[in-house]
Amino acid sequence: MNDFDQFVGTRPLPQQHAFDTTALSDWLARNIQDFEGPLNVEMFKGGQSNPTYRLVTPTQSYVLRAKPGPVAKLLPSAHAIEREFAVMCGLQDTDVPVPRMYALCEDESVMGRAFYVMEYMEGRVLWDQALPGMTPAERGAVYDEMNRVISALHAVKFAEHGLADYGKPGNYFERQIARWSKQYLASVTQPIPEMDHLMAWLPQHMPASACDAAQVSIVHGDFRLDNLVFHPSEPRVIAVLDWELSTLGHPLADFSYHCMGWHIPAAMGRGIGGIDLAALGIPDEQSYIRRYCERTGIAMPEALQADWNFYLAYNLFRIAAILQGIAKRVEAGTASSDQAKAAGDTARPMAELAWSFARKSRA
Repeated sequence: MNDFDQFVGTRPLPQQHAFDTTALSDWLARNIQDFEGPLNVEMFKGGQSNPTYRLVTPTQSYVLRAKPGPVAKLLPSAHAIEREFAVMCGLQDTDVPVPRMYALCEDESVMGRAFYVMEYMEGRVLWDQALPGMTPAERGAVYDEMNRVISALHAVKFAEHGLADYGKPGNYFERQIARWSKQYLASVTQPIPEMDHLMAWLPQHMPASACDAAQVSIVHGDFRLDNLVFHPSEPRVIAVLDWELSTLGHPLADFSYHCMGWHIPAAMGRGIGGIDLAALGIPDEQSYIRRYCERTGIAMPEALQADWNFYLAYNLFRIAAILQGIAKRVEAGTASSDQAKAAGDTARPMAELAWSFARKSRA
């Protein structure tokens, strides 16, 4: 068992995700150089959105990411796997570590939905942000590496890498709030009053720092510890995964989302809120922010401290909307993970936490 399997693990292909593996093998043989079967398909246990599969052959393993089928019709702006493929292709020769991309298939006749195939990265996926079992020095190195990688992402000159049209210019927060409001409303299983409050409050309280049109970068949209693959033994990221929510946008939206872990209790989703960071060797949020600013050259004005509650409320609102989408997929029977129900159940407490930051900002 390699480290990636240890932290994520695979399972036999479930019936609800079954497809014609012979047709897939034939397509792979035609479109990927040196591909040779026989092919065995397993499904990764982690992840809640686009189902991800490990393709195993006698000589090599690959990873396949696919649209989830029926749910894509429910949320048409989500699950755009062709965008994931495009951004990782564009980042191949940058300081942002991404897997090698092999092929994109938008012909749904092959396996019933669009998919792409990429390199399988041998390494570790670390799920618990408290990093149990590590020394304080090791934890500090992991956090500094995360900081380095997100800083490198926001420094990429995207137009020089074929990504000038990867997102719409301007009004990033306005468009994102509208997008997640729409997707939340399409996914409601039971009313959450705090989400109604946030959908009304957020568009009316965007601070000036969020409206700076000069701040544009590639944003990952879900940059967190368990979307990174680390080297098997070194505190070095070898791949950033799950680019489903990536676009061009405001780097501070992406970075403040990444900082949510400092505010989310472990019981609500692997956060580090409320734990003794100094004893563990994990930097506090302000130290982590300062290091990011040093690396990116982004000035963090004192006024931003007053805006931070808005960023926290906005990002927790996004998380709650995503979790509600998972809850809807559980209800529809199309969730791609055994942990989906537990994740969907946290939509309400996440919305309540988001609204608490909005109230602090308003006060």
